[in-house]
Amino acid sequence: MGAGIIKSAIPLFLSMVTGMLGTLVVTSVLGRHATVTLAAFAVMTAVLNPATAAVTGALRGLAPFVAPHRDEPARAVPVLRDARWLTLLVGTAGALAVLAVPPLARLAGVPPEVVAELGPLPWLLALYLLVYAAGGGATTVLVALGRSRQVLWSSLAGTSVMAGCALVLVPRLGLAGVGVAWLLSGVVGVVVANVCLRRAIGVRVGQARPRPARIAELGRVSLPLAATVLIKFGGLGVVTFAASTTSARDAAAHAVLSTLTGLIMLASLSVAQASVPEVARAQDPAGARRANRIAALVALGGTAVGALVLLVLRDPVLAAFTDDPAVRERAGELLPLMLLASAADGAQAVQGIGLTALKRSAASMLYFAAGYGLMVLAAVPVAATWGITGLWTSLAVTNLVLVVLQGTGFRRHSAQVGKVMVEA
Repeated sequence: MGAGIIKSAIPLFLSMVTGMLGTLVVTSVLGRHATVTLAAFAVMTAVLNPATAAVTGALRGLAPFVAPHRDEPARAVPVLRDARWLTLLVGTAGALAVLAVPPLARLAGVPPEVVAELGPLPWLLALYLLVYAAGGGATTVLVALGRSRQVLWSSLAGTSVMAGCALVLVPRLGLAGVGVAWLLSGVVGVVVANVCLRRAIGVRVGQARPRPARIAELGRVSLPLAATVLIKFGGLGVVTFAASTTSARDAAAHAVLSTLTGLIMLASLSVAQASVPEVARAQDPAGARRANRIAALVALGGTAVGALVLLVLRDPVLAAFTDDPAVRERAGELLPLMLLASAADGAQAVQGIGLTALKRSAASMLYFAAGYGLMVLAAVPVAATWGITGLWTSLAVTNLVLVVLQGTGFRRHSAQVGKVMVEA
């Protein structure tokens, strides 16, 4: 089972790295275009990132409904048709949030020239979210059906289009070029993923009349997962704000450490997603717990390798993010604490996604709301008293508490695996 999880996780890991590289190319091109353009893009991504993450979370909630049909993929078609209605609803909500960026930016006091620079970007990115949602979570379904390798082709195609279009269009069109690149990337990624899905299932998915009861059943798993993602993004945003109240050096060091955290987390997230089909298909509590335990060990192993590389190459890695010696020194001092927080975050993510595989994402949402809620309430006072050292300590403690909560919740809910199957 461990080998199977690793085999599925590797393409997902590479897919995430590919997507991150595409975003880095866009940011680099914008940085060379104009400062006001990069500032406007930062304002846009402040809403786009959580909106996209929420849609992604809703799509990932489909996996436990599809995984039981791995041996007979065509039987998952009714689920996929219901899912498309749900994902369109979530995508529409995300698109509306993106369209609200210009008026919200004005209310927040963003300089007029930055708001004006947005131009048609909100409309193009809103269309991107609708296209992404209309894909019906094809990549999630491919993972659930044991076809994670094909997810990499979708990511490579989409990222290639994004990077190529950004290099060509941004110098001429500015942020409008980014919007076109993002939209075309989404279209290509969705098309490739759905072509792969069509081959995997063997029949055309199509669309059907909405079945409210079935859509609501999917929503009971997908929507809490989307809410969990928003809670995490919101909580980390508050921590970042608290860090900005300390000093310019510490705020910059916090930004560097946060970026490195995202890189360290890739291994855990890919393993967690790869474990969903194994947990969802388990026949008894022992099988579900074994799959979850193996995934946790593999994720921690991947995190340990990433941490070791980062510790060995600390100086050149930090130099790639900042040329300020004081910022590098501060980030280096906090690196071990950041790695502890990231390792705990990766471990809790495996347990939380395991709960999603059991169709108990609402429980994970409640654990997150409790843990991150307390952290958010304490963030500003902690920053004022102990600076970013205190903030990263609170992040580590919060994630360790979530490991216990999520792990305990998984054990409790996995005890019902056999009973649920018998009742069904």
